[in-house]
Amino acid sequence: MADYCLLFDCDGTLVDSEPLLAEVLTETFNALGFPFVPEDYMTRYRGTAFPTILATLEAEHGTLSDPRRDAAMPAMRERLYARMDEGVPRIDGIFEAIKQLPYPMAVVSNGPLEKIQRSMAASGLGDFFGEHLYSAYEIGHHKPDPRLYQHAARAMGFPPERAIVIDDAAVGVDSGLMAGMPVIHINRFPETETTPEGAAAITHMRELPSAIERVIKRH
Repeated sequence: MADYCLLFDCDGTLVDSEPLLAEVLTETFNALGFPFVPEDYMTRYRGTAFPTILATLEAEHGTLSDPRRDAAMPAMRERLYARMDEGVPRIDGIFEAIKQLPYPMAVVSNGPLEKIQRSMAASGLGDFFGEHLYSAYEIGHHKPDPRLYQHAARAMGFPPERAIVIDDAAVGVDSGLMAGMPVIHINRFPETETTPEGAAAITHMRELPSAIERVIKRH
């Protein structure tokens, strides 16, 4: 049995779906009457669950009626899935990096399970993870709550200190750190984002195998 497992975030870490998601969210929120542009998602809400974003917009700009609120997420998902089925690009370098990693691996995402499954199928990464797909919607705890990553580590059969988190978003990095796990931050926007203390930083997935080796040596 391997000494460590790897817990990957999905959007922005394995697949480059965030620009697409930002566009779909903009269309959805604008249709509801909220001011929103793709940059809002990328700079303020990246990695944040849809209900949390919607609740924040309601607090800032006015409350929706219950029927409109209830219909918002299903409508957004339908639009998003239709575009995802046309193909989801992988994060540059992830396929080459992941082939080198001799560890059990899982996907751990704030997105719904169906979205994770579609992302894996559309990107061609599904075979690396099999059924080890863990969604915040399945357990009722979203990042930055540490319980999502803790749940995934338990399901994989590893203690927190031997479950390495790889995540691009601040909410995911914070979640992993609070869970007591080694964290590698894939910082694809180093000119505007900083890596929290306690996490290791890389800027390209080609660096991932060597970063994992360094993390393991430190532990």
